Amino acid sequence: MKRRDFLAGSAACSLATITGKAFAQAGPLTKIIFPFAAGGGGDALCRLLAQHVAPLLDRNMIVENRTGGDGLIGIKAVKGANPDGTTILVTTGPTMYLLPMVETTPSFDAAKDFVPVSQLVRFEFCVFVGKAVPAEVKDFKQFVAWLKANPDQATFGVPSNGTIPHFTGSRLEQALGVKLTRVAYRGSAPIINDLVGGHMPFAISTLTDAIPQHRAGNVRILAVGSAQRSPFLPDAPTLRESGVDLVADAWYGMWLPAGASPDLAKKLSEAVATALAKPEVKEKLAAIGLIPVGSTPEGLTKELAANNAFWQPIVKETGYKITN
Repeated sequence: MKRRDFLAGSAACSLATITGKAFAQAGPLTKIIFPFAAGGGGDALCRLLAQHVAPLLDRNMIVENRTGGDGLIGIKAVKGANPDGTTILVTTGPTMYLLPMVETTPSFDAAKDFVPVSQLVRFEFCVFVGKAVPAEVKDFKQFVAWLKANPDQATFGVPSNGTIPHFTGSRLEQALGVKLTRVAYRGSAPIINDLVGGHMPFAISTLTDAIPQHRAGNVRILAVGSAQRSPFLPDAPTLRESGVDLVADAWYGMWLPAGASPDLAKKLSEAVATALAKPEVKEKLAAIGLIPVGSTPEGLTKELAANNAFWQPIVKETGYKITN
């Protein structure tokens, strides 16, 4: 199971200066640990946080990649870190709630091993079709009718196994009453190439990866997985509007190691919310398909619990597991 579709990435050497009394006691340097490689939306998000939280907390801050183990290397590094505020975890929500569900022996418990800080931003997934699907299929309901009439074509691509797109496909199979065959790729780019080439009928992946080819007329986005229509493609209906009671989006969150004080988490959360509310930060996030949230620690706790409750029965029913 890989996590490349979760917009992985953060720079190993992004340096900024931040302020705040709770952090002044913690030492001269704070590290944001991101458990994936550089080069995507997560990279940009972590750089922005280091830069814009910096003037608010009177600290030096670096962003460090701790890659490997489908995100587990970085998560475990923060899990075992000193809870004094010098080590912070930023990763996707699905990494925190799906990994324990699919591991044969869970490596961590997000609720017990970490202190919540903030749900930072969210991003969206979508269902989109390629050249193998006739041009007259213009919306999701027509697509479902086409699938039922062409069961040999009911194959879809996902950026990786064990991810939200994977389990969204499982949920769609149940909801539509159509047997679907899943093909796992290494990221979104090869999926889109196969859709454009007519080799794969449809896919479930991140909206921002699909939008350029949708606008070019090479693929057609039929539905988005978010609760509301996307600000990046407001003409595309949600899955719920299309007759499937499913919300399948994702988000990035921030955590401290267990044992960190609630006051520390609150101060950091407030600084993050202030940074994410800046117009220049919003503009840069929008350019990479990220929607700012900046929740309280309590908001992150509720979001994580809601996602756990929703996805656990779906994941359990698939029987999908990875070996530690």
